[in-house]
Amino acid sequence: MPETAAKADTLPPEAQIVEMVMAQFVSRLIHLTATLKLPDHLADGPKTAEELAALTSTHAPSLYRVMRTLASLGLFTEEPAHRFALRPLGETLKSGTPSHATALIMGGEMVAHSLDHMLYSVQTGKTGFQNSFGVPLFDWLGSHPAEAALFDRTMVGIHGAEPAAVAAAYDFSVFKTIADVGGSTGNMLTTILARYPTSRGILFDLPHVVRDAPAFIAQRGLTDRIQIETGSFFERVPAGADAYILSHVIHDWNEAQCLTILGHCRRAMNPGGRLLLVEMVLPPGDAPHPGKILDMAMLNIPGGEERTEAEYAPLLEKAGFRLTRVVPTASPVSIVEAEPR
Repeated sequence: MPETAAKADTLPPEAQIVEMVMAQFVSRLIHLTATLKLPDHLADGPKTAEELAALTSTHAPSLYRVMRTLASLGLFTEEPAHRFALRPLGETLKSGTPSHATALIMGGEMVAHSLDHMLYSVQTGKTGFQNSFGVPLFDWLGSHPAEAALFDRTMVGIHGAEPAAVAAAYDFSVFKTIADVGGSTGNMLTTILARYPTSRGILFDLPHVVRDAPAFIAQRGLTDRIQIETGSFFERVPAGADAYILSHVIHDWNEAQCLTILGHCRRAMNPGGRLLLVEMVLPPGDAPHPGKILDMAMLNIPGGEERTEAEYAPLLEKAGFRLTRVVPTASPVSIVEAEPR
């Protein structure tokens, strides 16, 4: 049994509820850490709260209380003379890291304002994000480039361990051409191609989303094996691939939108091709899984959903596919494999 589960079992039910509710303070403290760039300020050595307050334009006594709490969470450690030093967990929140972006997005106003409308989402089936911001999530990101860049890095932070796990769990060597639909900067595709040197790839996403992809692909030495195409998967996807990967794409959209995307893939793929959905396939029943919390984010923010294997099968059937198997990986995601009917 995991330590956290064992600890929870030893607490009275009322204390377990309090711990769950108070978790929102931890999220806001992590966001504050990233906003004030506290790990950056400690990178060259320990500092007192007074020294950090001068660097961050904050109130030293209040900041000391914050630092003391963050130290109890394992980000920093309090040394003699009340000097705070950086610990490995805090290192991950330095500026420019995926975790820094994740803290700013997931602990920030974009998510907080959406969650303020969770009751609205449950009552209507519509998103709290659109009720708060006036437009759907991805439309809003398209007109807010700074936040969109943070969002892209957040996805790497949340799903960073998945590409290697996917590449290891599934044999991609049988595919000559692999299309990564909605593949952003190419993290998934480049990881797969690095492991399978005989395959080539097509990276497909909106123009502003793939803006940084050429440099990322070049950094991984795969420029000559990946073709970048731009467009909307609601209008088309590149034709002629043997495998179409959609990593955390289908979970973002409602059923009608999913059927549009899947239909384009069905028509575009080569004969004998495969559809590969990389998603957190939910276990049935009461079994805990990170995808069940993520499903709440899908309900409230973009308007999609996570699914069980039994829920994927009819969705794929409507789009002209047959679910052939679900391949688990060493990460929370699985690969839902489907073939044209």
